[in-house]
Amino acid sequence: MGHNSISDQPVAREISQFIQKCRKSQKMTQEYVASILGISRPTYLQIEQGERELTVSEARVLADLFGMSLGDFLGEKESNYQVKLERKGGADPKASDWRISVPEKNVEKFKEVLLYILSKVGGKPNVGETVLYKLLYFIDFDFYEKFEEQLIGATYIKNHFGPTPVEFKAIVGEMIDGGELVRVSGKYFNHEQRKYLPVRQADLTRLKDARELRHIDEVLARLSDKNAAELSDYSHQDTPWIIAEKNAPLDYEAVFYRTPKTSVRNYAEPT
Repeated sequence: MGHNSISDQPVAREISQFIQKCRKSQKMTQEYVASILGISRPTYLQIEQGERELTVSEARVLADLFGMSLGDFLGEKESNYQVKLERKGGADPKASDWRISVPEKNVEKFKEVLLYILSKVGGKPNVGETVLYKLLYFIDFDFYEKFEEQLIGATYIKNHFGPTPVEFKAIVGEMIDGGELVRVSGKYFNHEQRKYLPVRQADLTRLKDARELRHIDEVLARLSDKNAAELSDYSHQDTPWIIAEKNAPLDYEAVFYRTPKTSVRNYAEPT
């Protein structure tokens, strides 16, 4: 086979099983993953069965889809940062191996902020999943720098494409199941793109005050016209991302060491 394939043999059984495990754990259908790869479902099924070679570009797409680096994907290493959405009545004892527990109030606020973002800028052609990751990151970290308080307070990890909110996939999956969001796939300048469309309006009473809404609007006005590559490059200049180790959470406190390139606080005036 050509030099663009992972190997000259069909996909190793271990990798094919790993792909299937990742897909099922994130509640993705075979049809959806096939559409993201730009192949038919029968062709994708051959990948999961270890009967078809995986190209390098396909491996990159799958790694991004499952929220991991290409190296971890090929090494069949799952992220250490899985998410438990806590509900009234306490934690699920069967999920004791999950690393991050998200209180219900934070889950609900995350949902409403995401719905508001999508209602404002989700229809822009550049706003796919990767852009959403960065908008959420700057909404959270810029607010913390300006007011020394958390807005959503999500957990973001450092990966190759910039900060990634680890709660995103679990919360979005719940919203899709609940009929609050619709996920669609398409292309943006020949790049595969995952977009989300809101089904209902955001409940802005989840926000603490008008200051939070004003801040979200300011971040969207400043950054929502940028594409995924531009926002990734911008996030790579931000101190919290620079000092974090690969695949480790970004420290909110690091915003107070930002350079003028990304700082949003006027330190000459009190907040």
